[in-house]
This record gives sequence, structure tokens and C-alpha cells, in this order.
Amino acid sequence: MQNIKGARSSFRSINTYANRGMTLEADLEASNTFYLVNDIAIVHKKPTPITISKVDYPSRVQAVIKEGYFRTPSTTDYNGVYKGKYIDFDAKETKSKTSFPLENIHPHQIKHLENIARHGGIGFLIVRFTLLNKTFFLSIEKLSEFMNNNKRKSIPLDYFEKEGHIINDKYNPRVDYIEVINNLYFGGRK
Repeated sequence: MQNIKGARSSFRSINTYANRGMTLEADLEASNTFYLVNDIAIVHKKPTPITISKVDYPSRVQAVIKEGYFRTPSTTDYNGVYKGKYIDFDAKETKSKTSFPLENIHPHQIKHLENIARHGGIGFLIVRFTLLNKTFFLSIEKLSEFMNNNKRKSIPLDYFEKEGHIINDKYNPRVDYIEVINNLYFGGRK
């Protein structure tokens, strides 16, 4: 009996701390790989548009980039296709336990996501409160609604809890945002 209690305690400990130390980006990469391999969706991280202006070539295999700049402001982190719908989103993490600072998302990114939605695509944010180990899906519509009706410099956690959708940690996919998209846009159909 003692061993069973100990095993349960260990299991709870492992389960509680399963994703600690994993970054949201690593979790999304694993999730997107799962979606691709299982023919669920095609979603990729977009490369940042950088122009390299200075490189040192000590040897062919040891080239070192010394200087570069952003060609254009990047839009969002990820885009792809799911069930014939274009999806586009940005992923953000915050160490705050109470709110998500709006300075973490740029106006041109918000405009980009609004344009995606206006043209029939699905635009959203995935925000992880790292210290709370909570990850939320927030549609661009709800983000815009908040920004249009508030003068705050941050979105409170309770807004995510009321207007966003929690993405529970899973083994595979780690961040199952497709489940939220199914529920919101496809009536829960898989």
C-alpha cells in the first residue's frame, strides 16, 4: 500500500512539472510537428526577414555573421492551413502573474491579424503565463475588442480567463490550439 501512495505522489509531481522549463516556442514546434506528421494541419514558424551586411570568413565552414538588420518588420510567428482555412498567429510569454503587457505585441502585428480575419482567415494570439503555467488562445476579435474599449497598457489575466480559451498541457500535441480552433470555428468537429 505504501508503494502505491508513493507512486501516486510521484505521478502527481511528474504531471505537475511536466512542461516546466519548456519554452512556448519549443512546445509549439513539437505541436506543429505532431499536426504535420499526423496530417492534421500544416503550420510553420515564419523566418524573420534579416539582411546580413557583414560576415567574417576565417574559413569556409567558420563564417561568422558580424552585422545584420531587419529588412521589414516581421508580422507574426506562425502561419499555415487547417481544414481549408488560413491560420496566422503570434506566440508570447509573460512572467507576470496578473496581466499580459501590450508592449509585447506591436501595432503592425495586430493590424496584420485583423487583416487576416477580415479576409476570412483565423488570426489569434497564444499567450503563456509562465509562472502560472497557463496558456491561452485569444482571438484577434477579442484582442481588438479589449484594445478598443480599454486604455490599459496590459490585458489582465481575468480577461484571458473570461474571453480567451485555456489550452491545457498535453503530452502530444503539447499545445493543442487546433482543439480550440475546432470548437470555435468548426463546431467541435474533427
